[in-house]
Amino acid sequence: MIVNDINGAMPGLILDVMVKEGEEVKEDDYLLVLEGMKMENILRAPRDGVVKAISVEKGQVVDKNRPLLEME
Repeated sequence: MIVNDINGAMPGLILDVMVKEGEEVKEDDYLLVLEGMKMENILRAPRDGVVKAISVEKGQVVDKNRPLLEME
């Protein structure tokens, strides 16, 4: 199964967006930092690919399961 969408695992605050749309990423590259429940969670690329769309920005509060980033 190919993973294309990165969703928030918990509600929280986007501390950093480390990639740009159109950027090529490798599996395990850092994509975003989400702070939730007093923990910083680094979301990593699930596979090699290209960042198609970023739906959040630094400082934004997000809900659980909200789409954060799409890959192609």
